[in-house]
Amino acid sequence: MTACTPAELGRHIGSGLLSFPVTHFRAEDHAFDEDAYRAHIAYLGAYEVAGLFAAGGTGEFFSLTLPEVERVVAAAADAAPEGTPVLAPAGYGTATAVELAEAAERVGADGILLFPPYLTEASQDGLAAHVEAVCRATSLGVIVYSRANAVYHADTVARLAERCPNLIGFKDGTGDLDAMTRLYASVGDRLTYVGGLPTAETYALPYLELGVTTYSSALFNFVPAFALAFYGAVRERRHADVLRMLNEFVLPYTEIRDRKSGYAVSIVKAGLTATGRPAGPVRPPLTDLEPAELDALAALVSGIGG
Repeated sequence: MTACTPAELGRHIGSGLLSFPVTHFRAEDHAFDEDAYRAHIAYLGAYEVAGLFAAGGTGEFFSLTLPEVERVVAAAADAAPEGTPVLAPAGYGTATAVELAEAAERVGADGILLFPPYLTEASQDGLAAHVEAVCRATSLGVIVYSRANAVYHADTVARLAERCPNLIGFKDGTGDLDAMTRLYASVGDRLTYVGGLPTAETYALPYLELGVTTYSSALFNFVPAFALAFYGAVRERRHADVLRMLNEFVLPYTEIRDRKSGYAVSIVKAGLTATGRPAGPVRPPLTDLEPAELDALAALVSGIGG
């Protein structure tokens, strides 16, 4: 993307649908398949997407080594069409998150998605210090991901928004509507709000009323036209169309997704297999869909025209 300020990036991110590309691995050894990944980034970037989040949760950030993260982000930044921002992950402990943020800026990313710290629980003051350290380490815009062991309270986010000019967004992975209401009432439009629950389409309509104008669409990987049509219906508040698409595809899709832990990622790679654009297997500890589950998913995709 053409160089922009963090504030400009935040506005851009909030203006459209967000894509979280899978990371391609070779079947024989689970090594990063860079050529296939670059082709996938170019394919997704040809659609109207507000941002590509390289090596995110759907991209198996948790299964990549730190050098691999840098390589994946560099490939995405190079392969993405002009004008399409690429955001990189940062996570684990604070020192590692700082290193990842610095590497992301070095290889041409446009922004940072800050994942929860590894394993340990932390106080609100500790989480705030974690975010501030990453924001200080980079000039890029930073989005915090609130989920699991890093659930940020509204007053913490408000304090961070005052202290960190390059904090541009808040991604919610908890589904707590009361907390989101309190956050939006406290911080308002200072931040861009991103829906970040698995298959975020299921929460898109209620979240829109709370200022969450965009969300991370894993479906965009393999049914981009459907994902964009769904997003358009949400933004235009066409409730009947949203409910129809939920019933026709999204909710049956989530039934397959919920059969095993970790399938929120596995089913996306299965969707690419079903549409003739395979991305290889997931890495352990994730497991791929069973053959019958892949067949059921393929039937669903066929029902909406791929």
